[in-house]
Amino acid sequence: MDLFDAVEARCSVRSYLPDAVPEEKLMRIMEAARLAPSAGNIQEWRFVIVIDPEKRQALAEAANGQQFLAQAPVVIVACAETDEATMPCGHLKYTIDLAIALEHIALAATAEGLGTCWIGAFSEDAARQVIGAPEQIRIVELMPLGYPDAAPSSKNRKPMSEILMFDQWGQH
Repeated sequence: MDLFDAVEARCSVRSYLPDAVPEEKLMRIMEAARLAPSAGNIQEWRFVIVIDPEKRQALAEAANGQQFLAQAPVVIVACAETDEATMPCGHLKYTIDLAIALEHIALAATAEGLGTCWIGAFSEDAARQVIGAPEQIRIVELMPLGYPDAAPSSKNRKPMSEILMFDQWGQH
């Protein structure tokens, strides 16, 4: 699948088939994350691949009861082993780096015929307990991964004229 096709096709999937994700597909997807850029090339990201049904259910409960997490055959727990370093602009490096790596995952998954969903509504402490991560590890996102159970709905996006400016704010 062409990159632009993947960008257009990618959507948030909240219903998954029970079919297992083949290991070779999973590893290609995770390779896309490994190759993502990071500030200062620090690569603070760490990923826990959760396949165990009981742990996926516990993650669903940690995510405010979002049961589709337990339904997905894989949940990627995106973590950071970080010193909380910031970029010169003041933003934490690990949050942006993980967002880049996760979008690499989402696009690679789409190219492999799989679906994902960004999950930020969860208890970090509860998720940490589920995967047994030490206290200093930050849990940034949860991302279910699997074959979509339904065709994606169309995207509702603002027109380019509302989001694009040239040279200065307000210059459309």
